[in-house]
Amino acid sequence: MRVLKIAALILAIVLALLMALTLLAPTAAANQKENAACLDCHGQPDMKSETGKNISLHADKFQGSIHGILACRDCHTALRGFPHPAKVPRVKCAACHAEPSADMPRSVHAALGADACRSCHGDLHELTAENKVAPEKCAACHEQQVKELRASAHGKAQKAGDTDAPGCANCHGPAHRIVASSAAASPVAKKNLPDTCSACHGNKEFLSRHRIPLAHPVESYRLSVHAQAVASGKNAATCSDCHGSHGIAVGREARSPINHWNVAETCGRCHAGVAKKYLAGVHGQAMLAGVRDAPVCTDCHGEHGILSPSDAGSRVNAARVSMDTCARCHSDERLAERYNLPTDRVPSYADSFHGLSISEGSLTVANCSSCHGVHDIFRSSDPRSMVHPANLAKTCGHCHNGAGERFAIGAVHVRTASGPAHPAVRWIRWIYWVLIPLTLFFMVAHNALDLLSKLVRPRPRPESPQQAVRMNFHFRLAHWGVMLSFPTLVFTGFALKYPAKWWAQPLLLWESHIAFRGTLHRIAAVVLLAATIYHFAHLAVNKRDRSILRALLPRWRDFTDLLRVLRYNLGFSREAPQFPKFSYAEKIEYWAFLWGTAIMALSGFLLWFNNFTLHYFPKWLTDAATAVHFYEALLATFSILLWHFYLVIFDPLVYPMDLAWLHGRVPAEHYRHTRPDYYRALEEAGRLREPAAAESGKTKEEEREPGA
Repeated sequence: MRVLKIAALILAIVLALLMALTLLAPTAAANQKENAACLDCHGQPDMKSETGKNISLHADKFQGSIHGILACRDCHTALRGFPHPAKVPRVKCAACHAEPSADMPRSVHAALGADACRSCHGDLHELTAENKVAPEKCAACHEQQVKELRASAHGKAQKAGDTDAPGCANCHGPAHRIVASSAAASPVAKKNLPDTCSACHGNKEFLSRHRIPLAHPVESYRLSVHAQAVASGKNAATCSDCHGSHGIAVGREARSPINHWNVAETCGRCHAGVAKKYLAGVHGQAMLAGVRDAPVCTDCHGEHGILSPSDAGSRVNAARVSMDTCARCHSDERLAERYNLPTDRVPSYADSFHGLSISEGSLTVANCSSCHGVHDIFRSSDPRSMVHPANLAKTCGHCHNGAGERFAIGAVHVRTASGPAHPAVRWIRWIYWVLIPLTLFFMVAHNALDLLSKLVRPRPRPESPQQAVRMNFHFRLAHWGVMLSFPTLVFTGFALKYPAKWWAQPLLLWESHIAFRGTLHRIAAVVLLAATIYHFAHLAVNKRDRSILRALLPRWRDFTDLLRVLRYNLGFSREAPQFPKFSYAEKIEYWAFLWGTAIMALSGFLLWFNNFTLHYFPKWLTDAATAVHFYEALLATFSILLWHFYLVIFDPLVYPMDLAWLHGRVPAEHYRHTRPDYYRALEEAGRLREPAAAESGKTKEEEREPGA
């Protein structure tokens, strides 16, 4: 049924065409017969009027013209017979072409006056078909523009028969409606040009069909700083300012304004001062010397989607310029090998105070351009360079008020873990590279032996439910401060060091206009220091609790206790080790915590108040502080995970957890077997209580522990 319907439709169309041709044939024949009378005179090649004007026409050309099917009187409607008046009224094209005639007075071509139609379409008796008018007829007035068009990428596509190739009307609009390019209604006016170009270059099928590699060029431009300026009425760059108008050439052609070697000149038409600085700098000089890899304007700022530096999406935004834009070349091993460039500049910056602050979200900390310049970048050995030794104090002074010569002493690109550094930093590396593995080995080996020994040997059965106070309220309060601040310091600190890691991403979600990780890290540091100060203040004012500090002092017995534990755990002794009030393991942890807190606080304050540090001390001190802070953080983290957590969680004698941090009490039975002397002291002092009594009948006096 569907096939029959289609066949019937085709048959109806064919019949309609045949009928139309049948009706037109007599008309055309009649017109030719009528025209023959006119051609008897006007067909003579030398016919002239009384005034000497040539009034002849070529019959074959007239027959071949677009008006060849018309009778002479279809246009010369005033003629009614022969001989006709010597003065023939001007033909009114508007009689048939009403719409073009109505548009023409508003067009830029209206300036041609009464001969406007003839100027483009030619002699009315030899009228050219519309599709043959442009660009040949346009060249009569616009010779240079047509010449450029024919040599352009568009003209070459036309010559090759590409049906997508634009002609004059595709950009300027229909010939009868063309207005001056400065007119707001013109398709090639600054504001309208992106829409005009997007008819092709915003079409995905067109881009795919012609294998144009740029994705969404027009859409990207519309978001750019140039498009926003044009939209607000300012004189900013649009498509033709960069690509040209009629003589558009592909980027690989040497004459193209967007060719790699011409980009600086093209941008310099608007940004003359910037281009002058760029060409004088190391990048511009390399480009002029023919270095293909030398960056030009578009390599740093982008092409169509150029954004303001203050825009977070801009390639040269303070948050991106160092690690994204500059890093593309200065961390490229291929370029480094080809041009003998140092490869440590980007990672060393990322490892520095400035780099960590950038990763923290700071937009005011120094980036590459802050120190090296923006467009006028010179080699560090060039006296014009901002990082020339003679200029460093001034450069650093832009951010660090009062920076003097001492401020700038020392290398800037220093890595904490590797690469060139001051001797002090190298010594710190070596000390920690030895200390950390040895410490980890000792903790792992010691705790593994202790765990296996306690799992193999039978545990003593509890004989009494009595409890003893281990930590009074003041000690627990200080411990709670440490419990709260230490994990926060670890998490935020390593998130500052390794912001790209997956576990750091939750913190980055909070960062927009504030440096969330850094702020939280410093708050936690203050809390940790407050807890430590509170602990010592309590010991200073409480004479009785001060005995705990004396009991924690290292003694020779601690070393011998360690040896006895090792012999016992290795099976060389059957005698279970016994300890005083505090074992060597607890003393190691306590003094390591205090030592680590002091080291971290000192190095942290040197980095926190870097202006003060760099004003009064040489630069290498901040590098040393950075290295110490990082390595000590590693050591502290592993110590808590491997040493402290074993003592209070995974030790079989306290598993699943020693809850003294919560309520201050521990089972007295534990002391009876491991610390018999201390147990007897508690018993004699009456400090052992049943759980219910310990919970409800405790007094401040009873919470205090007996002396060592």
